Amino acid sequence: MILGHPIGEIAFLALWIAGAGILVGVLAGLFGIGGGAVIVPVLYEVFRVLGVSEDVRMQACIGTSLAIIVPTTIRSYIAHKKKGAVIPHVVRVWALPAVLGVATGSVIAHYAPATLFKIVFVVFATLIALRMLLGTEHWSLGSELPGRPLLSFYGFLTGLISSLVGVSGGSVSNAILTFYGRSMQQAVATSAGVGVPITIAGTIGYMLAGWPTCPRCRHFP
Repeated sequence: MILGHPIGEIAFLALWIAGAGILVGVLAGLFGIGGGAVIVPVLYEVFRVLGVSEDVRMQACIGTSLAIIVPTTIRSYIAHKKKGAVIPHVVRVWALPAVLGVATGSVIAHYAPATLFKIVFVVFATLIALRMLLGTEHWSLGSELPGRPLLSFYGFLTGLISSLVGVSGGSVSNAILTFYGRSMQQAVATSAGVGVPITIAGTIGYMLAGWPTCPRCRHFP
């Protein structure tokens, strides 16, 4: 018995986590996304079995997801940068607004109920799925990237959504960049670059947001 659970059950959960980790690595390399959409549901079930309170379970999943995908986004960014596919201007402009978006999301995580995060996650996953199923090359916002103000807003929005859903932001930034005529290769590579500050800031933000309830608070076993 481990923490009151059969060893077989713990081993099964460990296999699920390992499998999710492998899938996340593949997603990061191919699509420039951290794989939070895979990690969060897996962690939710793991934390449920381990008895983590419903009040903070979703927040714990999101924060842990961001921490897990830090190395995958860094490795993916380095690999894509060596190939020259990254758009440096976008990474520079998006970095600070994205971190501010993550900071805003971390503050929300400290005060908002778990239900909010579930709703945001479901809406996010649904929209991404619809884009992948129905999106065409005719979906366009322009042939050139917008100016710095609008680009900065996109960065903030990417960081905010990432911190509320537990992803590196690749799904959001990929969509934005391709809508402005950038190739998928450029979008994937640049998204990986933007994901580095997002995941690092998100991990720190959720650590601070959850500090009052961890490790001795009644919410956790």
